[in-house]
Amino acid sequence: MAEFDKQAARGYGMGTSHAGVGVIDEGLRAYMLQVYNYMAIGLAVTGVVAFGAFTMAVSGGQLTGFGQAIYASPLKWLIMLAPLGMVFFLSARLNSLSLGGAQMAFWVFAALMGLSLSSIFLVYTGNSIARVFFITAASFGGLSLYGYTTKKDLSGWGSFLFMGLIGIIIASVVNIFLASSALQFAVSVIGVLVFAGLTAYDTQQIKEMYSAQDDGTTAGRKAIMGALRLYLDFINLFVMLLSLFGNRE
Repeated sequence: MAEFDKQAARGYGMGTSHAGVGVIDEGLRAYMLQVYNYMAIGLAVTGVVAFGAFTMAVSGGQLTGFGQAIYASPLKWLIMLAPLGMVFFLSARLNSLSLGGAQMAFWVFAALMGLSLSSIFLVYTGNSIARVFFITAASFGGLSLYGYTTKKDLSGWGSFLFMGLIGIIIASVVNIFLASSALQFAVSVIGVLVFAGLTAYDTQQIKEMYSAQDDGTTAGRKAIMGALRLYLDFINLFVMLLSLFGNRE
């Protein structure tokens, strides 16, 4: 993920009047609301695309031609990896994109993620997907609120969570070949803990990105990058919880 100047946001409020602090607080609330709005719209786009793709892919309990293409042909690997490519693109090019271009790239990413996630409807029942989604939403809300309101500095969590994330990725790749249910269970449990921690950590980091001196374009880009980080935390937390608690078809 792209790094922003966190110290500017910390230092700006020091030595200001109470009126100045009030202005900063109002701006911070507007900035965080923008982050959450981008994230929520991205999740909505993902959900609509995922359900729409599944509806087009399955008819009468059988895969259609479209379903064969996205689930049972080599194209499935491209669909699986496309969201990762968009994450790298956004992280590397965000500062060089216009605000409109950054927004469009985020919506494209959310749509690609929806196409990639549409296969969960083949594996899990619709009721369990909905149930786990609401569990995820409630958990995410509480964790993000903690990250936003806590006075504790969570920056020390970063290296630990990053190592946990790398471990999850390596174990997941290994399990593609081993297909071990025990390893998958362990990955899911550890993944829930890691992404729960990342939700609180990222929220605090996104809050610290804010600077009252930013112009509209800079603040908008930061909001999009913040939304991307929280979106990824939500999606990964959802997938890990679904693996643990979802009812299979």
